[in-house]
Amino acid sequence: MKKIILQLLLTSIYFGAFSQETVIKYLSGTDKDHTVSWDFYCTAGRKSGIWTKIPVPSQWEQQGFGAYNYGHDKIKNNEQGLYKHEFLLANLTGKKVYIVFEGSMTDTKVMINGKQAGPVHQGSFYFFKYDITDLLKSDSKNLLEVTVDKTSANQSVNKAERSGDFWVFGGIYRPVYLEIVPQVFIERVAVNAKADGSFQLDVYAQNLKDGDLVEAQVQKLNGQNVGKPFSVKANTAGDHTELKSGFDKPLLWSAEFPNLYQVVVAVKNEKGIVHRTKQKFGFRTAELRTNDGLYVNGARVILKGVNRHSFWPETGRTLSHGVHLMDVSLMKEMNMNAVRMSHYPPDRDFLDVCDSLGLYVIDELTGWQGNYDTETGRKLVKELVVRDVNHPSILFWANGNEGGFNRDLDKDYVLYDPQSRTVIHPWEKFNGTDTKHYPNFKDIVKATTSGQEVYFPTEFMHALYDGGAAAALDDFWTEMLKHPHAGGGFIWAFSDESVIRTDKNGAYDGDGNHAPDGIVGAHREKEGSFYAIKEIWSPVYINPQPIAAGFNGKIAVENRYSFTNLNQCTFKWKLVKLPSAKDKTTAAVAKATGLLKPVDLKPGEKGILNLGLPASWTKNDALYLTAYGPDKKEIFTWSWAIGQPVAIAGKVKISTGKTAVKMTETADVLSIKCDGLTYNFDKKTGYIQNVVKPRGTISLSGGPVLAGIQTELKQFEHKMVNGQYIVEADYQGAGSLLVTWTFTSGQPAKLEYQYAQQGDASFVGITFDYPEEKITGMKWLGRGPYRVWKNRLKGQQFGVWHKAYNNAITGESWGYPEFKGYHAEVNWVTIENKEAPFTVYSADKNTYLQMLRPAREMAALANNNVEPAFPEGSIGFLSGISPIGTKFQSAKVMGPQSELNHANGEKVSGTLWFDFGL
Repeated sequence: MKKIILQLLLTSIYFGAFSQETVIKYLSGTDKDHTVSWDFYCTAGRKSGIWTKIPVPSQWEQQGFGAYNYGHDKIKNNEQGLYKHEFLLANLTGKKVYIVFEGSMTDTKVMINGKQAGPVHQGSFYFFKYDITDLLKSDSKNLLEVTVDKTSANQSVNKAERSGDFWVFGGIYRPVYLEIVPQVFIERVAVNAKADGSFQLDVYAQNLKDGDLVEAQVQKLNGQNVGKPFSVKANTAGDHTELKSGFDKPLLWSAEFPNLYQVVVAVKNEKGIVHRTKQKFGFRTAELRTNDGLYVNGARVILKGVNRHSFWPETGRTLSHGVHLMDVSLMKEMNMNAVRMSHYPPDRDFLDVCDSLGLYVIDELTGWQGNYDTETGRKLVKELVVRDVNHPSILFWANGNEGGFNRDLDKDYVLYDPQSRTVIHPWEKFNGTDTKHYPNFKDIVKATTSGQEVYFPTEFMHALYDGGAAAALDDFWTEMLKHPHAGGGFIWAFSDESVIRTDKNGAYDGDGNHAPDGIVGAHREKEGSFYAIKEIWSPVYINPQPIAAGFNGKIAVENRYSFTNLNQCTFKWKLVKLPSAKDKTTAAVAKATGLLKPVDLKPGEKGILNLGLPASWTKNDALYLTAYGPDKKEIFTWSWAIGQPVAIAGKVKISTGKTAVKMTETADVLSIKCDGLTYNFDKKTGYIQNVVKPRGTISLSGGPVLAGIQTELKQFEHKMVNGQYIVEADYQGAGSLLVTWTFTSGQPAKLEYQYAQQGDASFVGITFDYPEEKITGMKWLGRGPYRVWKNRLKGQQFGVWHKAYNNAITGESWGYPEFKGYHAEVNWVTIENKEAPFTVYSADKNTYLQMLRPAREMAALANNNVEPAFPEGSIGFLSGISPIGTKFQSAKVMGPQSELNHANGEKVSGTLWFDFGL
């Protein structure tokens, strides 16, 4: 009782002290990490039929109740959740009280003290509220009862929301709270603040009286006034009062410079302030210019975006500020400037973060190949726009997705939006936009020569498993920027939507191949495409070419910002020495660093970065160049190898007393003994069988083989020449391969090979066999640490890298970077294993290493688009590697870099050194 009296007293004091402001009293928690326990009863499925407790907000499946469904499931569970919660209120005299639900899935009936608060709300992703003033008991306990149906009694709601290509959850998954206001109060405001400084404010106030005044004061976020207050007599006849003002050269909002202001709005009478509220906003003008492009604040903008589900593996769509901040920060780190809400409005806090950090937003009404009926849709459009209208980040409203358009709703958005944002239909040409989904490369080329619409596919580069996302993006982006009306594009999708199943001992479930679509994993683990996108979409655009003779430290650069001059960026270079294969570290040692003078390049301009390297720069191993944005965060780091791989390989010596090379043979095996090592060859195939050391055997065998080409041994010869032993094998067939091994005391075994083949091939080069079960890791000098594809080479940095063995499957298990796959620009690699580590050096500039073959995805596609071909051998040294496709498109339709390797019969040569040590 003492506790209740104290709470009533504190509540009374609080209301009295802040009677001019809206008071928010949370009945639930605020996010996934801060919940309040309510009484709960589930009608079917797990833990059903008993009253127990549940945290609110949450998805009840993730708390062990009910059953799971994905949107594609034909038969869906329809359990109900019954919630009860008691709360206290005091001193309600002269107050109005609203109960607010930020989101509930889906049909939601609200009862206060046994009486229904209003109509059942239908629609899972929308803010709704009821006036419950007359249902409350003052200075006493009040009972809140909520009934939530997982599926809707309205079939159009089920078609729009519950049958989409995403998880179906149930429950009160966003916060619930009370809004307590005076009788005369500001219900909401709608801001239209333009880049020219003009300012319009629509104030929707209730119960205004003649003589009341509506006043506004624009401020910086620190509370400093900007200009003078302005006011107008309240409009008691209409539904809102309109205020206008103007400001001289305000700081403008954009994704590059997200400058925010706030406006304090008050209703006054002769006694003073009756009610006031505060709203953040940005001065920003967005224009879609037909036959031209998308403009923000008068500057051309190219959207570099991604589609984002509101999702976290343990909690479904119940999120937190930390998750929102993480997601926006990761997008910005990838040099993205835009995000599309797919396929429903997000938590309002996510939009706040987009406003404050700077991302352009497409806000979307739910409708995945099915739409709301008009009566329901009109209510939900209003709830969507009224809640989100003041976010400067929002450039477009999307009325459904991929055919889920109720065209009767298109004109409803402007009813609540004084900015008159453009309404789009993702997937079709509409309202001056062409947002076609999943174009292939020929579609992009065709689009650049036809149509007047602003072109920005709202879904492209599907990122299922490790396919799409950045694979082929380099070609696509280069071509898309040629479009005279280019507006950019949005990659599908940001993160893998794999839920941790509480009915399967915490196993991850992506519903087969439906949900592992992310550039990052379910817990935001970075995939290889993350870094390739970061480079391709860098607003400081550099297309690095290998350092060649005559390089003078000058690098071509292009400013692809919309508002930022490159003199607002910072550039630093670094010359480094890299460790050798025998060193235990992978860390580079900086030998010289430098800071560039500011480079005056306006948006769209091209120029030269003069690094001003010291004369001794060629004595180093690598050059790194890092660009930092005006926010001092890294844009990207480019890297170049200095010198040729042959210079590294040629210096490798074996520390041993020189002994004569000896040969022995049997009918089947040729053995070459050199420096305490015995190299055994199969005389029938010419392949190396193994390498015997004093304390064990290294199981390298089965090669070299011409990858993917059938050949037969035509000639096998061996001889001593000037103290060196030479072993030669000549293979002929669909292609030709000439192999020459040279064994010299004091040096690693040298392999020279020359091959030729005709036609298109997924991969080109030579391979060996080594037992996968014996491999424990690898260390290499080359691009890393992620694997690459022929059409996704960017994003990796030149250096020395190390990876322990893993069998990670992109999108299904998240042990990144994946161990298996192709690795670029490899100078040397040490194969760590259970027998004895050995190192292979390449003399060739562009050698790709094939490390094993990636495991097959558990729910692989029948079309095999995202499981590229690999050689039969387990370790390969290749001059050409496989491209990868997307969920919907094979690699062959994705542009020049995605084509197969074209072999024209010319001879290709390569040299490797094998250091098996002692």
